[in-house]
Amino acid sequence: MKSNLKELNQCQREIEIEIEPEEVSRELEKILSDYSRKAKIPGFRPGKVPKDIIKRMFYPEIKDSLINALAPKVLRQEIKNLNLNLIGSPVINNIFFKEGEPFRFKAKFEIWPEINLPDYNQIKVKKKKISVSAEEVNKSLEDLRLKSSHYVPVEDRGVVPGDYVIVEIKGKDLYTKRFLPTEKMAVIADDPQNDKTFNQKLLGLKPGQEANFTLTYPHQSKNKRLAGKKIEYTMKIISIKEKKISALNDDLAKELGEYDSLKDLKEEIKVNLLAKKQRESKEQVAQEVIKKIAAQIKVDLPESLVAEETEAIVQKRLSSKSSSNLKEEEKAELKTEAEKQAKENILNQLILNKIAEKEKIDISEEEINQELRAIAKANNYPLAKVIEAFNQKGRRQELKESLLLKKTVDFLADKAIIE
Repeated sequence: MKSNLKELNQCQREIEIEIEPEEVSRELEKILSDYSRKAKIPGFRPGKVPKDIIKRMFYPEIKDSLINALAPKVLRQEIKNLNLNLIGSPVINNIFFKEGEPFRFKAKFEIWPEINLPDYNQIKVKKKKISVSAEEVNKSLEDLRLKSSHYVPVEDRGVVPGDYVIVEIKGKDLYTKRFLPTEKMAVIADDPQNDKTFNQKLLGLKPGQEANFTLTYPHQSKNKRLAGKKIEYTMKIISIKEKKISALNDDLAKELGEYDSLKDLKEEIKVNLLAKKQRESKEQVAQEVIKKIAAQIKVDLPESLVAEETEAIVQKRLSSKSSSNLKEEEKAELKTEAEKQAKENILNQLILNKIAEKEKIDISEEEINQELRAIAKANNYPLAKVIEAFNQKGRRQELKESLLLKKTVDFLADKAIIE
């Protein structure tokens, strides 16, 4: 076999491969034998059909089988021999096949570009002072207090804003005079997502009381079942629950965890906030280091990866409500910004991978298992189920790569010179 590798740019390569006729003939014999075993031809016992007859009857299929088997196999082996780090799958073209002559083809593919890292051990970055104010502690405490709130039944008053109400709704189509199915539903009184008329009729009603109101739905209504209809509703209150928020005292602290007092809870909140800020600060330091490294590197990036990452960023932004109805020129601007972000993301990943390789940073099985235990605990899910989920479809390898990047980021943050 002969091969010739051409460098089209820093990422793109083209290889031309020529396979000697003897190797082609051996592969052709294997395929003919396989066809002969499987072919069912009148007058011949299975597996006893002469190869020349098989070849004459199925030559186009045999030729395709040969090309599809031999070209990828030889290409894979040659890429392995050349120690090339491929991205995606090669595209095979310019195929030439004729019995008795060398089998030739070309293939194009992308590889990760090689980069020369600057001295990342001497990069200086500024670090902000970290502190936690009393206001931040109080805000977190208030968030915890609100999250710990619960609903309790009330019967001696009507519905007020914020109540959790179970209602029974009966509807009648005023055009067809047909009744809709009776429904029971839970609603938060005066919630902005409710219909305004519904909110107005709901307030003040007591359990057992009813109210009537009519709604006309536009033809463009999201509820296709009701679009263009005028419905008369009868609403009956089944039950009312009001929100009870715990007082800021020692009892709240004991309710939220193993704390003896509100003071102990505040101290724990302060420690957690400080730890969170320290993690964020460390990440910011590392990102600043990566940014300064990237500024010193000039490299072509794989076009396929840039296009893939750009599309992912665009789709993510278009899925948000604020970007769902963009004009064409706005979409073009969004794509330009996304491509810039994509190139930055890919270069950063390339830098981190190179540093991890150079510094021999790796992730052990115990570190992976430790992360899986943390995921299970955070989501209150059985560890065995989490392990099973991550062992499927290569997710464990993805987790390892993610942890490797995080570990490399921590390495850079620790190496940075803080001014």
